[in-house]
Amino acid sequence: MRVLGLGIVTLLACPAEAQEVRQSSPPPGPPHGMTTGVPPAATGWSITIGAAPVLGPAWQGSRQMALSLFPDLRVNYGDTLFASVPDGIGWNAVNRDGWRAGPLAKIRFGRDERNGGSPFLIAGGSDALAGMGNIRAAGEVGGFVEKSFGPRRAWRTRAEVRQGFGGHDGVVADLSAAYRTRIGRAIVSAGPRMTLASGNVMRTYFGISPVQSARTGLARYHADGGVLSYGLGGNIARPLNRRSAITLFTSLERLGGPAADSPLIRERGQRMQATLGLGYGFRFGL
Repeated sequence: MRVLGLGIVTLLACPAEAQEVRQSSPPPGPPHGMTTGVPPAATGWSITIGAAPVLGPAWQGSRQMALSLFPDLRVNYGDTLFASVPDGIGWNAVNRDGWRAGPLAKIRFGRDERNGGSPFLIAGGSDALAGMGNIRAAGEVGGFVEKSFGPRRAWRTRAEVRQGFGGHDGVVADLSAAYRTRIGRAIVSAGPRMTLASGNVMRTYFGISPVQSARTGLARYHADGGVLSYGLGGNIARPLNRRSAITLFTSLERLGGPAADSPLIRERGQRMQATLGLGYGFRFGL
């Protein structure tokens, strides 16, 4: 789920701070940086309901594009608890002096050999996975640590480490940095990111077993752990008022060696992965 072009694309004005870019799991889950752009309420419970059409690869490593419409439901308790499909469920157990840290749980959607696997697919898809078999959805549980610094804490670095269960039993680590600033009244955030994965994760999504080789004609491949992907991403948020906002987000990423060397990618996919999406959200309190 993730077109052409990276960039930090432009929207317009905003009266309030927008929600920061957060890492999310790779496709076929919600794309990196997907956000409705609406900041949670400062205190108490708040719910944000939104949607985001996203154009990008049908599956991670695909050369075919697909259009998906992701629902985006977010629940926050002030700046303490957060829950959404892109960000997962987490608790800011530490939240002071620019530091945030705490436990985190996420979901990684499965992969379907018929079309790529997005449960929210509305157009496009891919038949390149035929013979690879389906991959179940996976839960990932771990923690995160984040540091904001610089003038007005414009810079933010973040690291997440999660253990998977279900669709895969490996370890995933997301690393990112972002710089946030204003252009006029718009809020712009952009920076580099990298995802590391253990051998189990790589073999689940990019390995070719003897059975898969016989079904697909692809050579057998035993993937090792390492860099899954690296690249740049950014978004521009324009709150429409204090409760609603639109956000344009984009990313350009390249698969790391263990994934890119797979016959699945070399013969049926591509290393470069680009995404473009537009999110809208409306927040209300409880």
